[in-house]
Amino acid sequence: MADLDVKYDGPVATVTINRAEQRNALRRSTWLEVAGVFSDLTSDNSIRVALLSGSDGNFSVGADIAEFGDARASGEQARDYELAVDSASYAIADCPKPTIAVVSGYCLGGGCHLAMACDFRIADRSATFGIPAAKLSIVYGVRSTQRLVSLVGLPAAKRILFTAQRFDAAEALKLGFADEVVSDPMAKARDLALQMAGNAPLSLAGAKAILTGLSMGTGELNEAAAQRAIDLAADSADYNEGRRAFAEKRAPRFQGV
Repeated sequence: MADLDVKYDGPVATVTINRAEQRNALRRSTWLEVAGVFSDLTSDNSIRVALLSGSDGNFSVGADIAEFGDARASGEQARDYELAVDSASYAIADCPKPTIAVVSGYCLGGGCHLAMACDFRIADRSATFGIPAAKLSIVYGVRSTQRLVSLVGLPAAKRILFTAQRFDAAEALKLGFADEVVSDPMAKARDLALQMAGNAPLSLAGAKAILTGLSMGTGELNEAAAQRAIDLAADSADYNEGRRAFAEKRAPRFQGV
């Protein structure tokens, strides 16, 4: 991939934004790459958890403003650009596997967009967050705004978007934007990933779909799809394996079927 590095370690995939000289600024092509990678991870049954990070001490400074003169110069181009942005966050949020953003350094604008699409955000004390859309006369996207509200609540979301001010890791933890602030966020993320990787994939996928739908507000949860996920897990070989393993006092060997 041009802007992404993907590594596999057993059941855990680590996707790294690899534009260190640009502090991992996201081009239109990068958004599309993110969408493609997470779509591939969705269909890869060997992968149970995905981590998303940035190279060289920064998660991402957000969209690459330098290309806006060519890629986002008009209303029509802006709409096309936002479709590329949304394709990335949808691919992450819709991935049935747990996803963890590992955040160091800058996590701004579009970087927040990607981090919020993940199920968890684990940061270190160098992390700096912010959504500067108001400084660029950009209206932050509907889905990302919904995710922001679900994480920090309406008053804090208004303050973040209205002031466009940055906030540090301690404030992110206080607000609920970050789940944990630790000295080694990648090690912590891997530990969490391995805890989840041994659990039943269908259970995780079903829980994620239900929780994500509920968190996005009234009407977002597809109850029929949720029931299908419940039924699929109940009828699965993994459910039988889980019950057998529990009775036999051993670790289950789940296959995602």
